[in-house]
Amino acid sequence: MDRDKLAAQLTIDEGRRALIYLDSVGKWTGGVGRNLVDRPFSDDEIDLMLKNDIDLVEKELDRRLPWWRDMSAARQNVLANMCFNLGITRLLGFTQALAHMRSRRYDAAAREMLDSKWAKQVGDRAVRLAALMRKGEF
Repeated sequence: MDRDKLAAQLTIDEGRRALIYLDSVGKWTGGVGRNLVDRPFSDDEIDLMLKNDIDLVEKELDRRLPWWRDMSAARQNVLANMCFNLGITRLLGFTQALAHMRSRRYDAAAREMLDSKWAKQVGDRAVRLAALMRKGEF
């Protein structure tokens, strides 16, 4: 079997879709004809998607909030976690919390994080991340 030729044929026959869609028989499908209902992601596929998403978060934070690299690794993780969850645009809406972080007023930043709609939505996650922002170490 020639895997490269098969991949090219399947791409022609199935199409290549970055977004999921309902196929002709009503199954959620994505990629190159991948039936996402009957064939779930494997662990290595999940790990690859997570790695790619973390890479994207890092690039977005580097581009929009370059000072974030001046914080401890634990505090960087808090910001990256929030960016992963919210997306960069919604994260940038945390203007007071971000200003406090940039000025190294981490207790105030944590208070702002907890005083948000996001904190109510994510519950324990916000409590844990705010504590990590205050402490600054894992």
